[in-house]
Formats: sequence, C-alpha cells, structure tokens
Amino acid sequence: MANLKITLKKSICGQKKNQIATVKALGLRKIGQTVEQQDNPQIRGMVKVVAHLVKVEEA
Repeated sequence: MANLKITLKKSICGQKKNQIATVKALGLRKIGQTVEQQDNPQIRGMVKVVAHLVKVEEA
C-alpha cells in the first residue's frame, strides 16, 4: 500500500477535543512534525476531520 506524509501545520490549541485527540492519534505532537501513515480509509477519515490543521502528501 501507499503511504501518506502528514505534517501538522497549525496549533491544536483552541480546537475541539475530538480534533485534538485525532491529531494525537495520528502521532503528531509539535507544529512542523511529519509522520508517515499507511493510506487506508481509517487514516483518510482522520485526516478529513483535521484537514484544516494538517498538510497531506502522497509518499
């Protein structure tokens, strides 16, 4: 399967609790941090919830 490179671009301060939990579940902690996740429907759904906070690239 393909991978996704997910980068946190905006702060989670002031966001809803479910969005904060989603960012943490993706493995992101600091602004500018990048993680690689498998490209599957579960990860795509998580990214959709926090699309305004992250940048996604196909790896």
